[in-house]
Parts: sequence; C-alpha cells; structure tokens
Amino acid sequence: MNRREFTALAASLMVSRALRPETLFAAPPAGVNGERLNRHLEELGRFGANDGGGVTRLAYSDANKEALQAVAQWMREAGLEPAIDYTGNLIGRRAGRDRALKPIVVGSHIDSVPDGGNYDGNVGSMAAIEVAHTLAERRVRLRHPLEVAIWSNEEGGLYGSRAVSGQLEPEELRQQSRSGRTIGEGITFLGGDPARLSEVRRQRGDIAAYLEVHIEQGGILHATHTSIGIVEGIVGIRHWDVTVTGFANHAGTTPMDERRDALLAAARFVDAVHRLVRSVPGRQVGTVGRIQAFPGAPNVIPGLVTCSLELRDLDDAKILSLFDGIRDEAGRIGAATGTSFAFAETLRNTPAPSDPRLRTLIGDAARGRGLSSRVMPSGAGHDAQSLAQIGPMGMIFVPSVDGVSHSPREFSQPGDIVNGANVLLDVVRRVDGWKG
Repeated sequence: MNRREFTALAASLMVSRALRPETLFAAPPAGVNGERLNRHLEELGRFGANDGGGVTRLAYSDANKEALQAVAQWMREAGLEPAIDYTGNLIGRRAGRDRALKPIVVGSHIDSVPDGGNYDGNVGSMAAIEVAHTLAERRVRLRHPLEVAIWSNEEGGLYGSRAVSGQLEPEELRQQSRSGRTIGEGITFLGGDPARLSEVRRQRGDIAAYLEVHIEQGGILHATHTSIGIVEGIVGIRHWDVTVTGFANHAGTTPMDERRDALLAAARFVDAVHRLVRSVPGRQVGTVGRIQAFPGAPNVIPGLVTCSLELRDLDDAKILSLFDGIRDEAGRIGAATGTSFAFAETLRNTPAPSDPRLRTLIGDAARGRGLSSRVMPSGAGHDAQSLAQIGPMGMIFVPSVDGVSHSPREFSQPGDIVNGANVLLDVVRRVDGWKG
C-alpha cells in the first residue's frame, strides 16, 4: 500500500465514530476501496433523484431500469458477468476454483419507496459489488462461485427474492406495483419472463450462504455509537386488507342511535389493534397505515371503509395469535355498531433467524477491524429473509444517522459504509474457507 492509498484509508476510517484517532495506526487488515464505494453510491442516487435530495426509483420504473444498466456496468468492471434473470433480478457471477461448491451470494436492492433516500438497499448493493471488485483487483478467486444479486421490487414485497426462494405465487403477478405496471408487466419490462419464473427457483442447500449489508432502519446503532449490527433475525410481516361494511345514509336525518357507521367501527378497530398488540409482552408491532371512507361526503354517514392491517414479529405463531385476537375484537365491534368486518391476506413474509455461525463470523470480523458491534433484531423486512429459506443467512447493519429511513433525510456516514463493506469482505473470505 503506497502513501496515497494509506492516507485515503485513514481518512475513510476517521469518518467512523467507532474508531478513535489513536487506533488508526493499529494496522487494520487491508480493505475495500472506500472512495470508489461511496462514489458509486453518489452516482446511483442520480437515477430517480427528486427535488428533496432523495430518490423516487420505484420498482419497474424507467429510473429503476436505467439504474440497473449502470449497475450492470459496475459489475463488469468488478470482474462479474451480469445478467437479468427471469424474475427481473440482476445477478453478477464469477466462477470459483471448485465448480462442485455452491455459490456465496451477496447483495441487496436498489428500488426505493416514493420520496425515499439514497442509502436503503443501495449501501448493501454497492458494498457487494465493491467486495467483488476488491477481490478481483487482488486477483483473489474464491473456492466458491460468487454471486452479487440486485433483487427486484424489494420495497413492494420482496418479489424478486421470493421468486428465487419459491415463495412467489402465480396470482401475485396480477397485482399492481407502485410504478403502475403489474408485477408480471414489470418483470417483463426489466428483461425477465413471468412465464419462466419456476426456472429461477432454488432449493434449500443450493447456496453456501447469503450475506447482506444494510443500513439499520432505526436509531440504536447511531444512539449507542456502535459500528456494526449483527442481525439475529428478520421479523415476519403479514398484511391484510380490511373491509368494514355499514350503511350509507343521510347525516342530517338519521338519528345517532340508528346509524350503521362504518367509519366509527373502523376507528374503534384502529384503537383495538393498538391496544391488543401492546397487551402481549414482546417486540411485536401492529399498524393500520391506510384508511379510506366511502362515499366520502361530509353529509353522508360512511357506509364502507377500507383499511390495512400489518403485524410484525420474529415469531409467526405470535403474529397469527395476535391476528386471531384482533379478528375476534372486530367481530365484537361489528356487533356493537351494526357493521361487519372482512379480512383478506395480501402479503406473507416468513420470519427468518440468521445463521449462528454467520453471526459469530460477523462479530469476529468486526473485532478484527477494531469495530464495536451488537446483536439485534431487524424490525424491517429484507431480501435476506427470503434467502434464509434456502441457505444460511447473515445480515450486517451499519448506522443510519438518527435512525432515519425511507426519507430524503436518510444518511449514513461514508466511514460507516466502508466499515460495513470491510466486514462483508472479511466474512465472505471466511465463509469461503468453510468445508464443503
């Protein structure tokens, strides 16, 4: 390493809150090119950039497709062979020394929510490419094949990764994405083929491991000045569309005690969700995040309300138990208000514990670089939970300033991003040393 390279490495490490100045000269292991990694992040942010400083790069949008083309070129520069698979995922591959071994898969996603930020998904995607680039520059060919995956439509419901893990149902292809295209149309737009999704499905044991770097979508790491989060597991997520049916009638002529007000029933339902989810010990959460009343006129009693219900926890049995209690309470609310409730499940993401061996490796890699770490759950869903269905899964969190995510204000320090990529690099090398 020449003086210029060493100075650049020291500067990137100084940005991290985890390292004190006196630790900089403790000769940390050689790492990734932090300048290139953060430059790619900045360049990626131009696709779908909005006036607020963030991005609106919806899955299956023009901005999404243009960004994938740029990312594919960065993969080629990293010595990978990129291709869009039948479900719209961009996969960059490099052969290993032993063709009999299963691939090590690393990656994340680059699609965003509306008015999202520049780090959610992007950090893990660019870190994965940077790890591949670093290995190629050092002429290191792993024993295992290496695959860098940019999963499609993570924000809409993990569609690309769920297709690979065999969890995507054919009827989901008719659902409309935020881009305006259906899932099937969006897959075709990106270069996939909805008729051949079964060909991308992998079975348990088809991968050696899956690793993903991601910003922590919460404030724990930032508040505690911790460099690396070691994810113990990813919560399961279930969504339901809820329909409350009452009777629309004149607001001026219908006595209060004769009303079948669907919005009144829905309001009591929202409160019941909050109360019931909090009544059970644990870290589970429940949310009603969308609600609409019909016909929506000031002088008409609402006769119909539609709303959402979302439940999250690491234990799928607890999610179902909570739902049973909420549904029973909805029945009592309906009886008291002259209304009825109907529930239609629209999303089911399975809880996914991380692999204990990978948790240990992540912790060891963090310590080897002088970084603090802590084990923690992920309250957000990630593609890693899909890949956990087919092989060992590990996730590496890096801090997000003030815990902000899904916002143009989302920001992670460049040095923290480099830390996460370096830990990923070290863990990939150690996984490559596993037997078999």
